[in-house]
Amino acid sequence: MSQRRQTMPCATPVNLIVILGPTACGKTALAVAAARLLQGEIMSADSRQVFRGMDLGTGKDLDAYGDVPHHLIDIRAAGEEFSVFDFQKCFREAFNLVTARGRLPILVGGTGLYLDAVLRGYRLVDVPEDPVLRAALSALSDGELRQRLLTLAPDQHNTTDLLQRERLVRAIEIAICTSRGATQEVVELPALAPLVFGIRMAREELRRRITERLRQRLALGLVDEVRSLLASGVSAQQLDSYGLEYRFISRHLLGELNRNDMFQKLNSAIHDFAKRQETWFRRMEKHGVPIHWLDASGDLLQQLLAVVRRQG
Repeated sequence: MSQRRQTMPCATPVNLIVILGPTACGKTALAVAAARLLQGEIMSADSRQVFRGMDLGTGKDLDAYGDVPHHLIDIRAAGEEFSVFDFQKCFREAFNLVTARGRLPILVGGTGLYLDAVLRGYRLVDVPEDPVLRAALSALSDGELRQRLLTLAPDQHNTTDLLQRERLVRAIEIAICTSRGATQEVVELPALAPLVFGIRMAREELRRRITERLRQRLALGLVDEVRSLLASGVSAQQLDSYGLEYRFISRHLLGELNRNDMFQKLNSAIHDFAKRQETWFRRMEKHGVPIHWLDASGDLLQQLLAVVRRQG
């Protein structure tokens, strides 16, 4: 997919509410409460909640939605590829469906790349897999792959592509196709007039909530969830690309980490991930996405509604 972007579309009145924030900050609870009062439907902007069978590790918390309709959750089988281009297409379909019913779309999540791709209207093209290229790249080391990618596309907005071999190969594939002037389908996003909210929580409180939530999910069977995914044919390499919980727990199940080391390393990695999420959101602001920050020490819903009223 190419990295060309266009400025965020403008229209009135507000036709999209966005709720973003780091992991464990309370986005889902706020979104559900807002949806009930604003006649809304929730659309997930989480790169892993799209996959079936990945529930505890992705924090789907489906019981929290109650009677509030939700979209972009459980729409792919674990092990399938799901790109930013795919997300844009699915977002467009869900947005059109919700607005056609006269309801307000509420986009919720912590995957900054997905949020930015919609809010700033990334112009992406669909790039098919190239088996010949992949065979050639298989002989290269991770370091050589990184150098190849940075030579082709020095401006990497998603640095995760530089860390995982599978993503490196895919990013090279995309960069080569784009450099050839790809003319494949481009997702035409609807005209958006978004009102974007971010949840800001004190660092120590966020750390406490992250650790407590991890303990709860492990107690509820997160290790068994990963074991089932492995047994179903999802490879450890694929799980590694699906994020921290699946990466560290699969290594534990493969005997590379004992239980205590797995917990400590995973917990620390999630804390670091939350910091990277906040950095991404600040970058979005610098690039022109206005975010109304809500203080998690107060009533989040009332703060959100106050801004909505002023906009109305």
